[in-house]
Amino acid sequence: MARVVITGLGVICPLGNDKEVFWQSLANGKNGIGRITHFDTAKFPAQIAGEVKNFDPGQYMDKKEARRLVRFIQLAIAAAQQAVKDANLKIIGDFANEVGVLIGSGIGGIGFLEEQARNLFEKGPNRLSPFTVPYMIADMAAGMVSINLGAKGPNSCVVTACASGTNSIGDAYKLIQRGAAKAMITGGAEAAVTPLGVASFCAARALTFSHNDSPENASRPFDAKRDGFVMGEGSGIVILEELEFAKDRGAKIYAEVIGYGMSGDANHITAPAPGGEGAARSIRAALKDANISPAQVDYINAHGTSTELNDKFETMAIKTVFGERARQIPISSNKSMMGHLLGATGAVELIASVLTIQNSLIPPTINYETPDPECDLDYVPNTARPQNVNIVMSNSFGFGGHNAILIVKKYSDS
Repeated sequence: MARVVITGLGVICPLGNDKEVFWQSLANGKNGIGRITHFDTAKFPAQIAGEVKNFDPGQYMDKKEARRLVRFIQLAIAAAQQAVKDANLKIIGDFANEVGVLIGSGIGGIGFLEEQARNLFEKGPNRLSPFTVPYMIADMAAGMVSINLGAKGPNSCVVTACASGTNSIGDAYKLIQRGAAKAMITGGAEAAVTPLGVASFCAARALTFSHNDSPENASRPFDAKRDGFVMGEGSGIVILEELEFAKDRGAKIYAEVIGYGMSGDANHITAPAPGGEGAARSIRAALKDANISPAQVDYINAHGTSTELNDKFETMAIKTVFGERARQIPISSNKSMMGHLLGATGAVELIASVLTIQNSLIPPTINYETPDPECDLDYVPNTARPQNVNIVMSNSFGFGGHNAILIVKKYSDS
């Protein structure tokens, strides 16, 4: 079966608008969470988020298109262009048919949907934009990236809530393995820090309400005083290529994708399965796909949302699969610094995983202050840790009981 490697990285997120700034922020334990600036939050229980800062879509598209496109599509195009440029991938001629796009989004164009709903109820049905359908549906990030870059291969979108980015990369990996494409532009994009987006998660009691005046302390995965996640926005895109094709064109190779697992909890619309049972099954499936043992995993990039149930059950799932070795594996959550990017989070965290391998440095879980007896593993508290890392497992779990796991390793020609 074909080997699949990562040759390009693109990221726009609360910790930076390119992979270099993003990595430096992670390595230094920088906080990217602050008061929401996109709208007035005076009446909202949660008033903080991980917003993308100083983003100029005009750097990636003409200003007319930038004004027209909705934010999650803008973010996807920007990250995709970064990744394609980083990979030095020329999408021209017949080769365009061999390059696919698979970009997930949990929610899609919710901000545009809000605007058009106001138009409908205040001004009537004839005042809706003709772009209402294409700009609210989640697949349009993939569609517009394909149009923008001329990629004519397999084109799709995964919507599995907060596992969307991870499932997208995993599915793209499998498309290349089975010969359906030579290269895939893949990842996730989300821009749901909007009145309806934030209010909806407030109503679900999923967000923290207790840190509006101290946003830098709000996201605290695995800490005993965690009380909800912090919303974020952004996009992470990677270029996957079939190994021999990448080598033939002299591509720079960051890492190799070796495993992908997924499962369903069949338990509850929002709560994870008790004991992390579904998560454990997806981890085992990824290890089997990678043909490695639990003893070979050097680091786990956790889902780590800073919610009571996720952090506890993710810890239990890791213990179930790794046994006593669970206490020896460094585990950290990027969400402690950037918040939860929903459908984009798994893709951005996979980029962090790849950069962890590249830099031999494990990013910390910041705001870890009060140990929780039920979360008693090594969460790399507060300070990055130098360590040679060969194999990383990246976890993502989503509402609806979606579990998705990716495993990447340091590239070796052998």
